[in-house]
Amino acid sequence: MSRAMFESVYKKIFPFWEEISADAQETICRHSVAMTYLKGTTIHDGSECSGVFFIRSGCLRVYIMSEKGKDITLYRLYSGDMCMLSASCVLQAVTFDVMIDAEEDSECYVINGPAFASVSESHPKIKIFSLETAISRFSDVMWVMQQILFMSMDQRLAIFLSDESKRIGSDVIPLTHEQIAKYMGSAREVVTRMLKYFAGEGIVEVSRKGVKILDKQRLRDLAL
Repeated sequence: MSRAMFESVYKKIFPFWEEISADAQETICRHSVAMTYLKGTTIHDGSECSGVFFIRSGCLRVYIMSEKGKDITLYRLYSGDMCMLSASCVLQAVTFDVMIDAEEDSECYVINGPAFASVSESHPKIKIFSLETAISRFSDVMWVMQQILFMSMDQRLAIFLSDESKRIGSDVIPLTHEQIAKYMGSAREVVTRMLKYFAGEGIVEVSRKGVKILDKQRLRDLAL
């Protein structure tokens, strides 16, 4: 892909673009690639500096995994989002590893990590942007941890269903119990049991199509 095609996108997403040197712009574009990841592909396993991801379409899931194989979803990235935690060589202060999977067939621009890190060392505005982008995601991470540590399962599920409904703009959430459990960092059996309780209370309806919210107000009350 030509520099012009990358640059037209980077002008829109990088607030520092017009303030860095032409050589820096050239380096970033020259070390960028357009990638397509199929659903289910692990695109970053935490073992190396994979680079900076800009999501053009699809969905990526960012998560951490324990030594016993249990994983916790930190957040999901959609079209227009950027991931800096996959570029550990840029953010050396970040000492924990994340993993990233493609939840859907996804198209991304990927900027080589070492190249981006090299340019950022001579351009403080790039370094500041990288840190600010990462910090904005840490608020999502802390929200996840707060839910896991301090909230009951019914409250967590109510929050998840409410947020997901708002995100997709529909009362029908087309996710399986296993997918919901994965996003919530819980067990499928626990999610199934809680959804059965919600259904018995007339709050949701569960079917093969997913979960349909019947009583938004009661769901919001549970989420408080």
